Amino acid sequence: MRDLAFYALAALVLGGGVTVVSARSLFRAAFALAGTLLATAGLYALLRAPLLAAVQIILYTGGILTLTVFALVVAGGERGEPRWRRPWPAALAALAVFAVLGRAVIEVPTPVAPNGLEGGAEIGASLFGAYLVPFELLSLLLLGAVFGALLLARKDTP
Repeated sequence: MRDLAFYALAALVLGGGVTVVSARSLFRAAFALAGTLLATAGLYALLRAPLLAAVQIILYTGGILTLTVFALVVAGGERGEPRWRRPWPAALAALAVFAVLGRAVIEVPTPVAPNGLEGGAEIGASLFGAYLVPFELLSLLLLGAVFGALLLARKDTP
């Protein structure tokens, strides 16, 4: 049963991710992102990490997505003309990120707690100990995502 739930949630994450990057409407992409983030929270719940699942729902799905939709509404994200895109540099950047993440997954040490991450103490100790540099790099990645969302949502003035 857990395997079936994992494959269903993984399919939702992958399908939502493809929809996010291929949607013509920024609002549809934002709502596909909501589905992807909720499915990711489901994966955390399957891993017996209720704290991570709650943070995923509250912080990312609730906070970040609300901020993104608000920015789209204020900036007028829906435009009639096609958006400017360069698919090959984006695909190369995505492959580079995938390669780095794949290498990181291969080198993951043993789990912090074999019974799951029930509380926040183990997460905090590992997050600000051995994983401090990747945590800070993730904050830079999120900052870049915010700048990218602002660039996509802004109106071009002639």
